[in-house]
Amino acid sequence: MIYILTGPVRTGKTTALFHWTSGRQDTDGLLCPDDSDGKRYFFQLALQQQLRLEATDLTESSDIITIGRFHFLKSAFTAANAYLIEAAGKECRYLVIDEIGKLELENQGLHPAAETLITQRQFHEKLHVILVVRDTLITEVLMHYTIKFFRLITGQKLTTLR
Repeated sequence: MIYILTGPVRTGKTTALFHWTSGRQDTDGLLCPDDSDGKRYFFQLALQQQLRLEATDLTESSDIITIGRFHFLKSAFTAANAYLIEAAGKECRYLVIDEIGKLELENQGLHPAAETLITQRQFHEKLHVILVVRDTLITEVLMHYTIKFFRLITGQKLTTLR
């Protein structure tokens, strides 16, 4: 089953997932919070480790993807995709991808892992994917990934998932 955690930008979707995943043994994937300096990073749930996402030095231009005001490291996406695809081989009940956005709609960013996980788990009864998608991109994401069976949830409704 595909669950789509949605809401406007900066309304606590990632924070809600942090709380919901805390202490769970049946969940893996990536969250994308901000650090104390406002820089985004990937947080690997099962490993409880951070992976730098935002470029701090724009001279690394061959390793940078720019979208809007953000400058992301291509190498971080490579590592994040590998992590998610490896996690898909395990029998964890929920896999989280935070987030599916404009980059993924251009077949970049976390697109390779998203495509794999959605295809693998869309019709599965016991293994699920939780996609974080801002409310303004839901229709585009559903069309891009040909998602036909899904459930929309908000951060407050996460607790209904067992």
